[in-house]
Amino acid sequence: MTDSPPSDAAAVALELERLRGAVEAGFARVDGALALLVQRSDQSDRRLADLGTRVNALERSRWPLPSLAVLVALLGVAVSLWQATTAH
Repeated sequence: MTDSPPSDAAAVALELERLRGAVEAGFARVDGALALLVQRSDQSDRRLADLGTRVNALERSRWPLPSLAVLVALLGVAVSLWQATTAH
């Protein structure tokens, strides 16, 4: 076996250090992108929960409308029957 000259070892070490820097920079970019995605996901979850709360509030406030419609219809029928019976 022959030993490689020291200049080749230094060049390899220098290239490995450059690769290490590139990998660290890439990981930092990926980590930043993932943090941004997590933040957006949290914001979407909060907005979705808020929307669910608002929809539930609207559904609770809407329930009397059909009951009121039935009550008004029954009152209309009662008034019509009363007028029909008293007119003769």
